[in-house]
Amino acid sequence: MRKKMHETEYRASRVCRVLGNPTAYAIVKVLLKKEMSPSMLAASIGMSLPLVSATLRTLRNVDVVRYETRGSEKTYYIKDKAVADMCRALEYFVNRMRRKSF
Repeated sequence: MRKKMHETEYRASRVCRVLGNPTAYAIVKVLLKKEMSPSMLAASIGMSLPLVSATLRTLRNVDVVRYETRGSEKTYYIKDKAVADMCRALEYFVNRMRRKSF
């Protein structure tokens, strides 16, 4: 019988799954530097607006980003600056694993 996963662990796994998408990770990295509209993000990372919009929706669903409506345009931002720490920790881990020989 499988043990039920704690809600925090479940939500953490969802965030990891979403950030496993290179487009989502690129969007997060850009938004850590500056709030942007979907069209600005699309131009910044060189992806189509529909792809960026769909990815932003996924990032909203896991509480990584939020938006404010300014006039007729939405401006997206990182919900919690702890996301920067998480990205640094992930990149540190990846760099350590790349250097280790097994």
